[in-house]
Amino acid sequence: MRSIRIYSFGSCSLVLLFILVFSCSSIENDAFSERVKISLREVGNQLLLSNQDSTSLVLPVIALKESEYRLSFQQPLTFEPSNLVFIIQNTFQKSLLPQHYRVEVIQCIDNEVAYSYQMSEDKESTIIPCAGRILPESCYTIEVKFNRRVASIFGRQTIILIVFFGLIMVLAFVIYKRTKIETIEVTDENYSKIGSFHFYAAQNKLIKEAVEISLSKKEVELLEIFVANPNQIIKREELTKRVWEDNGVFVGRSLDTYISKLRKKLKDDKTIKLTNVHGVGYKLEINS
Repeated sequence: MRSIRIYSFGSCSLVLLFILVFSCSSIENDAFSERVKISLREVGNQLLLSNQDSTSLVLPVIALKESEYRLSFQQPLTFEPSNLVFIIQNTFQKSLLPQHYRVEVIQCIDNEVAYSYQMSEDKESTIIPCAGRILPESCYTIEVKFNRRVASIFGRQTIILIVFFGLIMVLAFVIYKRTKIETIEVTDENYSKIGSFHFYAAQNKLIKEAVEISLSKKEVELLEIFVANPNQIIKREELTKRVWEDNGVFVGRSLDTYISKLRKKLKDDKTIKLTNVHGVGYKLEINS
């Protein structure tokens, strides 16, 4: 039941994470759009001032689609393309907007592109043609499209949230592991300590750091004898009599086979060793 609660906690945390990520993404998108609109209005203001026009209006900036915006003017105007390039670049840098974008100056009368250019942080990808040719006075709209805006889902706040919930999941896992160990220890306190192993004879198992190792009935019977007589030689005759012959079974080399199996299961702890005393028997050596 406790593990189910932990997994439920983890699942709820993940759901909450996705809700927060996408809500933050929406907020960041809205914030980006507002920054672009403010910046474009400043671009329009600078262009009008360069035309000695301080009275006509910059019309509301329109978001045409994702990452694409239109700037319009109340009155016709004229400008030199290089001046437009400088104003937009300078304004976008101040507003910390992406430097990958395309600009199109469109004639209102026929919707034809009167001038366009592409800006990129990579100078080889930046294209600014015919910058010195002044556009005649007319009605124009300016459309800006951001080409490679980093997805807002990877914004700083979102990364912080991911790290935060990652830590929660790690903490939940650690709690689960500790709870599992505590549950094992509390469930049956009737065990024998063998080095770093807990020997549960009644449950036919060894436990080391929450890892369970199953034992056969004969392995348990042998290990019980060794645990009761640590660092003492147990004669072969006594082992075979107590584990096999009392049950009327002829053993042959069964003892050696089971001793070998026990050695493999105890090998992870170098402080304990099942040694063979030649011609006599076996001894469980425990170095504390």
